[in-house]
Amino acid sequence: MILDLVLIKYYFVLISCIGFLASLVPGRHQKYAALTGWTFIVLFLFAELPYYFSLNNFLYPVMAVLSVPFLIITSQYLVAGDDRVMHLSRAAAVAFLIYAPFEYIPVIGSWPAPGDWLIGIVVGQVTGMLDALGFAVTLAEWNIISRNSFRVEIILACTGIQSIAIMLGVAAAVPTTIRQKILAFLLIAPTIYILNLLRNVFVIIAYTEQWFPYYPAIASNGEFGYESFFWAHNVIAELLALVCLVFIAYGLFTIIPKLGSFADEIYQIYFGEIRKVFGRGK
Repeated sequence: MILDLVLIKYYFVLISCIGFLASLVPGRHQKYAALTGWTFIVLFLFAELPYYFSLNNFLYPVMAVLSVPFLIITSQYLVAGDDRVMHLSRAAAVAFLIYAPFEYIPVIGSWPAPGDWLIGIVVGQVTGMLDALGFAVTLAEWNIISRNSFRVEIILACTGIQSIAIMLGVAAAVPTTIRQKILAFLLIAPTIYILNLLRNVFVIIAYTEQWFPYYPAIASNGEFGYESFFWAHNVIAELLALVCLVFIAYGLFTIIPKLGSFADEIYQIYFGEIRKVFGRGK
């Protein structure tokens, strides 16, 4: 059953990726390809709910619930051929193009999988930073950092590549100059990558030092000491990441003024439709 769910999630992402990429090819099919991409990424979010709940992570389940009205509104505007929502779909397609190689390209001969390669780099840099701060750690496995009998596994989600891909996709939502593209990349990729290293260091120290052993009724998963990981990773780090992304987005809008106008138009579309549902629209 678990294997079946893994395969289902894999196919959801694969179909979504194909849909978004097909939407980049000019033609009458674009809006339907984009709709396929959005539909299957929403299905993937719901398929991931058991995993999120097992981690006591409630941010992504909330996102899954909110994705339903988002999909309904997006579908309406895509079928109507709205250029603004097509630009939003293009942003998603670019994000997939950046992220997919790290998630889906396997080991080829003597070449490591891109995802494993990136994880290995992050593990080396995080352990180096911890050692420099006086928190000596060991590697239980190539991607598992151990200290004080607590172990933290570094996975692809710990590398920051998802956030980098999403923000670079956002930057590609509107036409830009070469200068704007370069400045946007320099703002997004190095900043998120470095902040993510700091996040990993904070979570590992907080967990292995047991800084936040509070409210086990809501923060425990039955594993000894997990409460500190929950508060450090699922609450503090997640909230700080959102704040940082807001500042990065502000910088991005400064570099690409059209992006600010585009974001406002997208906001007006979705907020306007929500207001209609509650009887407050015009």
